[in-house]
Parts: sequence; C-alpha cells; structure tokens
Amino acid sequence: MSENIYFPGINPIPYEGPDSENHLAFKYYDEDYVVAGKTMKEHFRFAMAYWHSLCNPGSDPFGQGTRRFPWDISDDPMENAKARLDAAFEFMGKMGIPFYCFHDRDLAPEGDSIEDSERNLKELVELAAQKQEESGIRLLWGTANLFSHPRYMNGAATNPDFQVVCHAAAQVKAALDATVALGGENYVFWGGREGYTYLLNTDTKKELDHLGRFLQLARDYGRKIGFEGTFLIEPKPMEPSLHQYDFDASTVIGFLHHYGLEKDFKLNIEANHATLANHSFAHDLRMAADAGMLGSIDANHGEPLNGWDTDNFPTNLYEAIEAMLVVLENGGLGRGGFNFDAKVRRTSTDPEDLFIAHIAGMDTFARALLIADKLIQEVRILDFRDNRYLSFHEANALSFENGQADLETLREWGIKMGEPERLSGKQELIESIINQHI
Repeated sequence: MSENIYFPGINPIPYEGPDSENHLAFKYYDEDYVVAGKTMKEHFRFAMAYWHSLCNPGSDPFGQGTRRFPWDISDDPMENAKARLDAAFEFMGKMGIPFYCFHDRDLAPEGDSIEDSERNLKELVELAAQKQEESGIRLLWGTANLFSHPRYMNGAATNPDFQVVCHAAAQVKAALDATVALGGENYVFWGGREGYTYLLNTDTKKELDHLGRFLQLARDYGRKIGFEGTFLIEPKPMEPSLHQYDFDASTVIGFLHHYGLEKDFKLNIEANHATLANHSFAHDLRMAADAGMLGSIDANHGEPLNGWDTDNFPTNLYEAIEAMLVVLENGGLGRGGFNFDAKVRRTSTDPEDLFIAHIAGMDTFARALLIADKLIQEVRILDFRDNRYLSFHEANALSFENGQADLETLREWGIKMGEPERLSGKQELIESIINQHI
C-alpha cells in the first residue's frame, strides 16, 4: 500500500535540532545520539498506544467524538480494523517510533462469541506480523481489554460471577497467544475494574485471592506457550472503580509478594495514575525501582486542575527530569519502554496534531535525558541525597543495619552521642540547580 494513504502531506519526521522552527521536526530527540552509553532510541524504546492514537474519537461524557478517522471505511468492523492497522504502521513509520502497544479489542473487534473473537484477533495478528516484518517495528506489549464490555461492570478476575471470570480467562489466553505470536516483549494487566464501589456488598479478601490466582494461571499459561518476557501490572487508585486493588506502586509490590508473583511480574508506571494516587510520577518510579520491579512506563501527564485521568501528552520538563533521574539510576527499563498512553485533546482534530503531540512528548523526554545525565555526571546531584546518610557508614550504624544491635544498645549509643546536629536537606538548592540546567 502507499505510505501516504492516511496521513498525506506529512513526511517522515526529521531531527533538526533546538534551533528548528519546524513543528514537524524533532528538536531534541536524535535517535542515534549517545547518552550514558546508549543511543536515545535504546534509552526510550518509544511506543505508540494503539487505543488513544487510532481508536479514540475525542468523545467525552458530554458529547460525541470530534475526530473523523479516514480508516473507518466500512460498516464491517473487520475491514475497519485492517485499515486501522495500515494507518498505525504508516504513522509509526513516519514518526520513527520503534514499538507499539495494544489491547486485543483495539486490534480486532469483539465477535458474537468467544470463538468469533478469537478468530478475529488471530486474523489481525497474522496481518500485524506481516507489517512488523516489513517495517521492523515491534510489539512492546499486549494486553486484554477487561473493562469496557458491560459483562465486566463488576470486574474481571475479581467479578463475583464465576462465568465472567471464565470469560476473562478466555480473553487473556487469546491476548497472550497474540502477544507471543507477535514477539511481544511484555504483557500488561491493567485492573480497570478490579476493585469495588461499595464495601458492604463486596468480599474483598475473596476478590483479592481470586485476582492473585488468576494472575498465577496467566503466568503459567504464558510460560507454557513460550512467553519469555515480563508480566507487568499498571497501578491506578480509582476510576473507573471507586477503590481499585492496584492503588499505587507500593500496594502492587506488596500484592505481588503476597501471591508469589514477584519473580515474574514488574510494574508499568503511568504518570497520570501516580498523581491520581496523590504521588508524584517520580515517587511511583522510585518505589518500583527500589523494589527491583520497575518494568516499563506509560508516558503522559495529568491535568492538575482536574481530579481524573486526562492522559495529556507529556510536556512538563521538570517532571520528566525527575523521572529520568530515577530511570538512569535504575540502569534503564530492560525490556520495557516509554509508551505514549496519551491522547490529543478533544479540540485537536487535524491529522498533524497526532504527530505534533508525539514529537512534543519525545522531545520532552529526550531533553530531560540530556539534563538528567548532566546532573548526575557533572553536577553529581545524587551526592546531595547520599551525603544525608553519611552517618550510616559508621561502625555502630552498620551494626544496626546488619541486625547486630538491639533496641537497648541503640539507646545507649543515643545517650553517648547526645543531641543530634540539625543537618539541612538543601531542597531549595537542588531545585535551583535543576532550574539552572533547564
């Protein structure tokens, strides 16, 4: 097919540098530029989110969609799915985005039965495999949409109706099959409705046990069919459920250890979900990294004036710098990447808006990478943190950390050392240094 069917007039996006005034060019993201021993392309492994970029018409609770998709060409949803696949690879090819992510229902429409849905997905997977072979674009992760259909109104794995749990299992099996067939490097679980709204009609212990068992079964099946990648859980505190079981990074980490899943699962951290939990993006990244479970990132930004999941494209440079400091110290994301789980605004209706949004997001993180690397290597900004803990290098402190001192001993040392000196955390200086390098 032609490379200009769905986005005519837009050429492959070049790198032109910070002085460029071309809004369809990268200013900071130079995929071959080496930072901290890796190219920018290797650092980020950027991915397009199929659902927001190609399936979201811009609708909201108060009005119908504002975007008209040229790949909606037929009354047959399968024909539209095939056209949408063509559009996806045209877009990613022009953007130079090396990965994509999808829900099963993004790639192929649901059928009238489990078997029909599986056939639809298999047909689109075969076409997607051809596209990947032709383009070199790869699948970062797949997942199953276990939240949109009315059957999942009370959850999927945590649903009080066993029939729904079985339906969810069939859907996850097919999505895992699709992910393996396309060489996906990760598989994500987002518990969109794995939670509850009203406590008095909910058996939370039973639901959590069911969720843990369900994930164990999915892991076992994935390994059986040859999936060697990482299973990921994406935390979110609320919306659509009032109380979701995967509230934040720390909650998920505890859950994984409790159900014996910590060796196979890591976390996919989304910026907007962290802020909905009243954390910063960097906080949830740090909690996951400290636990050895930082697996991947959904790159977006929440609108601070709204208390819900707005999924803006990320343009907050300060937030991105804090994130990149964590990612660099973590040694990267391994098999993970930066997936743009973000959508253009409802009022952004031109085809080029999708390109501009991705360019802005990629440039934001590329610039943040450059600044974060300089802060670590030249400014040694992490020394501010490390210096606050210098007292723990002393012999008595090491005995405490190694479990060789009891509470009475700590009391005796406290008496001998006397009143502690007050040491500044230098927060304002750190903030000033970051601003200086932006």
